[in-house]
Amino acid sequence: MTINEIKRLIANDENRTLELKKSTSELVKGMQTLCAFLNTDGGWLLFGVTPKLEILGQNVTDNTQREIAQALSYMEPQVDVRVEYIDVPDRPDHKVIAMHFDGWAWGMVPYTYHGCPYYKVESTTKEMPRDMYEERLRRSKPDMFAWERQPSDFKDITSLD
Repeated sequence: MTINEIKRLIANDENRTLELKKSTSELVKGMQTLCAFLNTDGGWLLFGVTPKLEILGQNVTDNTQREIAQALSYMEPQVDVRVEYIDVPDRPDHKVIAMHFDGWAWGMVPYTYHGCPYYKVESTTKEMPRDMYEERLRRSKPDMFAWERQPSDFKDITSLD
């Protein structure tokens, strides 16, 4: 990804598939959005871009990279993501941190971050309702939730017809 591709990407502001964060000081909120992208239509998460669409970037150190890796480790199931660090031409030593995620498909296990599932509603990140989460779990493991595997209310064999 290049700085020009970032400019094109942010031209239409935040939406269902684009989240902008000023810096990794908003890492937790960013990871919740990442989870929402994985449970919805996918999308881009960019650190170093303000809500006013200014590309500021941020200083990226080894510690920054470790914090991102640690935050990603709280995602279940684990995700393999390539984090891109794009130089900001007019701000030496500053980079935009970009991550892209594919969306969820029926039959896949829903994702959680710190044990909580999230999803996108327009440009907002919301906690996934329990019934939606359970339905996705049932769809991902149909054998586990089949009626044949559910406990019976019968007391003894004579009550069967």
